Order: sequence, then structure tokens, then C-alpha cells
Amino acid sequence: MPEKHSIKHYEEEGIYHIFNRGIDKRDIFLDDQDYKYFLYLLKAYLTEMKDSDQDKGVSLLQRGRFKDKIDLLAYCLMPNHFHLLVKQTGLNDMSLFMRSLMTNYSMYFNKKYDRLGPLYQGVFKAILVKEDDYLLHLSRYIHLNPYVRERHLKVRKEYTSYEDYLGLRNTQWVNTDLVLDYFKSDEVKELHQTQNYKDFIEELVFDSGDYLGKYTID
Repeated sequence: MPEKHSIKHYEEEGIYHIFNRGIDKRDIFLDDQDYKYFLYLLKAYLTEMKDSDQDKGVSLLQRGRFKDKIDLLAYCLMPNHFHLLVKQTGLNDMSLFMRSLMTNYSMYFNKKYDRLGPLYQGVFKAILVKEDDYLLHLSRYIHLNPYVRERHLKVRKEYTSYEDYLGLRNTQWVNTDLVLDYFKSDEVKELHQTQNYKDFIEELVFDSGDYLGKYTID
């Protein structure tokens, strides 16, 4: 039987919740350099990098490869898993993007820690987002993930896109407009009693994880 969410439903202009974790639930980010290298890969694939940028293992042919094919809407990196919210342009852009991202990071990780074998627990999982309110709760779930799972620890905000949504950071390769534009509408105010994204994330009593149900990482 195929692993849950391993069978993807590809759509042009589709929005997807992508997630995966380490094999046997092991950590895939062991120090700051690991997080930063994963973020570097995202930057390399999604932007036209300058010649002055150092090549850290990404082929020059790969730089900016997905710039007009993938919009990264939100992300969260946790010690043993990650969440990405993306919109693809073509039918197979997401699949090619994730294959490149995960392969490059796995090669980096295995070389650094002198290990062999798979890094991830199977292929990445991807859920097609079909409803507007689901999209909003998904962005909330992703941005609250570090707080929910690490209440007793200091949360590293640089490993999520939340500060981009608050206007505290402007990451070139993160597109916040698609989600934030909803908070300019009266419909969101009627549903959630707010048109402020920060209040929606931090003040809403409703548990977005319950709303998303089985379509979150186990």
C-alpha cells in the first residue's frame, strides 16, 4: 500500500502543503549551519543569484531554476521535519523542485556527518489546498508549529517565514502577498473577527491543527 500522501494530485497553478521528516523520526537539522544550508538551497533555486554569491554545492545551472515556476508562500523548519507551502506554475514543477531540494540537502548532510543511506522518511508528502479558509489555517499551523512543539525552548524565528508576514523581514524568495491579501477582505473579518494577520496567528483560540485534521504531519 502506498504511504499516506505519497500519491500526489498535480494541478497547474496548484497550491500545496509539502512536508517530510527524518527517517525513524531522526533529526535532519543538527546545528545552525544545517538550517541555513537548507534555506540557502531555497534561495538558490528561487532567485537569480549574483555572481558574487558563493557556490555552496549548488550547480550554477540550478541557480534560479524554479524562479518563475515555484512561489514559496510559507515555511517552517523543525529539528526532525519541515513544512513548505508552495504554489506551482506547471504540472510537474513542484515534483522537480522537491526532488532537487531534497537530494541536494541529503548529499550535504550525509557528507557533513559521514553517513550513508536515506535521510528522509520516504518521499515528500504533498496535499493540494483547495479552499481559501484551509489555506489561511494552514499558514497559521505552519507558523505556530515551532511554538506548539517547543514551548519550553527559545523559538528561532529565522527558521520560519513568520517575520516576513509581520513586515519585520523582507525575504526576496518568500511570497506573502497571496495569503495577506485575504486579510484585506471583509470575508475574513466575518469568519475570524480580525483583518490582522498577527492577531489571526496569535490570538485566535481555535486550533488550526484540529481544523486541518489528518492533513498534517503525524
